[in-house]
Amino acid sequence: MDSQLKIFLSVAENKSFSRTAEKYYMSQPAVSQHIQALEERIGTKLLDRNNKFVKLNKAGEIVYHYGKEIAALYNKMEYLVDDLTNNASGPINIGASYTFGEYLLPNLIAELLSLYPYSQPAVTIGNTEEIAHLVNNSQLDIGIIEGYTPKKFLVQKEFLEDSMVIVASPGFPLKREDSISVKELGKYTWLMRENGSGTREASEKLFEEFKIVPQSFLTFSSTQSIKAAVEAGLGLSLLSRWAIQKELKYGDLITVNPADISLKRTFSYLKNSHYQSKVLEGFTELLEQKNLYDTFYI
Repeated sequence: MDSQLKIFLSVAENKSFSRTAEKYYMSQPAVSQHIQALEERIGTKLLDRNNKFVKLNKAGEIVYHYGKEIAALYNKMEYLVDDLTNNASGPINIGASYTFGEYLLPNLIAELLSLYPYSQPAVTIGNTEEIAHLVNNSQLDIGIIEGYTPKKFLVQKEFLEDSMVIVASPGFPLKREDSISVKELGKYTWLMRENGSGTREASEKLFEEFKIVPQSFLTFSSTQSIKAAVEAGLGLSLLSRWAIQKELKYGDLITVNPADISLKRTFSYLKNSHYQSKVLEGFTELLEQKNLYDTFYI
């Protein structure tokens, strides 16, 4: 990759000329020369700096954003060429939405490393919208999402079905063996994920399909915090069965699905490149091994 761009990205991320100089075993004047040369090529200043701080200006933010994409593509090119020598190694940037990323992906990473011990997986967890955005910008090799994304990708494939269940605390007025009607679901507070989340999308589809109007909502940014809030008796929530195995096993949560509601959704993976390393190819094959997920149940 272009050395001037590499030094610029480091200065932008470290907010420091001195730390960049230490990282690349250079003098600070040499770092300054690289930045000045890049600014001359671009035709404008990219950094605002004084004795106390270094920060990107508007032009610098643009160069940094596209520079990260260039760096990702350059690294991908190197490892794809290296794959031609049959070395299944190198980095793989994996993104996943919260449910899959927190409850299924760790086991898949362990499987990946057992097959490709020289691979270097880096994992990013975010909501469905965030992961789709990162794949679209070539900052991730593959993204795993729940729900729908309006973005178009070279590869977008469903690979695993997910069961959604309505959960409550054991102290919920209805007992486990009782049934709850769809109409009753609107009488309670619902604990929801943030906008952009696949789980939030599934909840909204439930309300729309069965004409449920909840009494009130509370919004949380993670499944873990929702589970804790449900356990505390704050309300009901719609969660993936993958996410509540331990809580069901130890009686911390119960399910209260009405008999006439069956909720399913699918996980999909996204790619935005025609080319893939052997490690990425192997990881994709793991995703599609349906019997592998049976071993993840407690």
